[in-house]
Amino acid sequence: MPVFVILTTLTDEGAKTLKNKPERIKEVDEELCNKYGIKILAQYALMGPYDFLNVVEAPDNDTILKMAIELNSRGTIRTLTMPAFDIDTLIKDLKEQQ
Repeated sequence: MPVFVILTTLTDEGAKTLKNKPERIKEVDEELCNKYGIKILAQYALMGPYDFLNVVEAPDNDTILKMAIELNSRGTIRTLTMPAFDIDTLIKDLKEQQ
């Protein structure tokens, strides 16, 4: 399955929710896995311009787009989502083009 990196920033409302109910992170994880068929490969809290980094597998671009729209529409976070490519596959593909 394709891999995606999601960088997330909390809105003021999201920060309040997280402070008052930190377990909400795991609730959202479970909801997304069930609703969109994604698999969370890694999840980290960050210090800096982004609050969280998630590495997920999703069936396709359409699925990850729908998920991002759903999450952003809630008003508690903003996301930056990028496809990620396996380095070994990239090297193999580049060698095949030579």
